[in-house]
Amino acid sequence: MNININGKQVEVEGVKNIFDVVNKRALAPEKIVVEHNHCIISREDWHKVALRENDNLEIVSFVGGG
Repeated sequence: MNININGKQVEVEGVKNIFDVVNKRALAPEKIVVEHNHCIISREDWHKVALRENDNLEIVSFVGGG
């Protein structure tokens, strides 16, 4: 299946939902926010949101600094 992640088309295998994408990309869930087709999805709902061909995900990470 092909989805768009941060504006780039990516082919993903064995991925059914947002939770799977986050795990497959080894992202730290507590440090990111995920938007699915222009809607921010709470971390608790990542496993409920089924992905479809050409869906859009924006994954934004928090960066600390001073």
